[in-house]
Amino acid sequence: SLYALGRDLWNVLLHQRTNISSDYVLIIQNIRLPRILLGIMVGASLSVAGTSFQALLRNPLADPYVLGVSSGAGLGAILALIVEPHVTLSPVFAALLTPLGAFLGAAATVTVVYLLGRREGQIDSTTLLLGGVITASFISAIIMFLMSTLTGNLRGLSFWLMGDLSTPLQRSVYWFLGIGFLVASGAIYTTASDLNLLLAGEKEAMHLGVDVPRVRLVVYIAASLLTGLAVSVSGAIGYVGLIVPHVMRLIFGSDHRTLLPTAAIGGAIAVVFADTLARTVVAPNELAVGAVTAVVGAPLFIYLLRRRLA
Repeated sequence: SLYALGRDLWNVLLHQRTNISSDYVLIIQNIRLPRILLGIMVGASLSVAGTSFQALLRNPLADPYVLGVSSGAGLGAILALIVEPHVTLSPVFAALLTPLGAFLGAAATVTVVYLLGRREGQIDSTTLLLGGVITASFISAIIMFLMSTLTGNLRGLSFWLMGDLSTPLQRSVYWFLGIGFLVASGAIYTTASDLNLLLAGEKEAMHLGVDVPRVRLVVYIAASLLTGLAVSVSGAIGYVGLIVPHVMRLIFGSDHRTLLPTAAIGGAIAVVFADTLARTVVAPNELAVGAVTAVVGAPLFIYLLRRRLA
């Protein structure tokens, strides 16, 4: 029965005796559970980053993928992989080099896109969006150049860059991801009330006592960290930071004190569900998770863009 199956799975998680064969126990503990945990962290990170970008930039189309931040994180991760063989690091620090490179790439990209989208001291939504698309295209060209000219593992990264949760990770990386998510999302949540006021505009928020430069700095650094962490372990899974905040906003409203945690939960569910579809739709083959999210996200992005320009 389903109850018995659920009880056995629970016993597996608690490392207790179960009726499930030892082979299945190993599969659950070493493959399925780590992959689910990774999907939860990636989905929550991308959704919180997308929610904060949309609020700070006052643009419902903003998300790490559309703004090119995911591409920048991917480039940073690849550059870290190129550098790694040429430096001597302990295994723990070597495992953290890729997330660090992804964070730096994401931070640099969001800075460039922000500068491109700022006109006369104000954010121009259309210019910002175009700047993100152009930046993402330019970075993607650099990534393709690196992958086509360099040998080794870089040639096998094309599937990973489309979004993949199957890469085995060291335990230290999971700890780093978890701590990084808690710190970055916690930092963003401290600005939730300020983000509510920023929806009316930067000048209006300043008149109401919001320290806009501080909020902008906190959100940019924290959202870049979330994006970098997610991309460093899963590649570029697009549109999660666009779709989930809109759905949660329709259900729970625009108060970021509620929206941020619900977006994190919704993003975690969305990525785990997309990964399940990616593994089962064409089994025994496997789709890229980013391909599954793009099937839903791209049409929604077009719809939102047309509605905004109407």
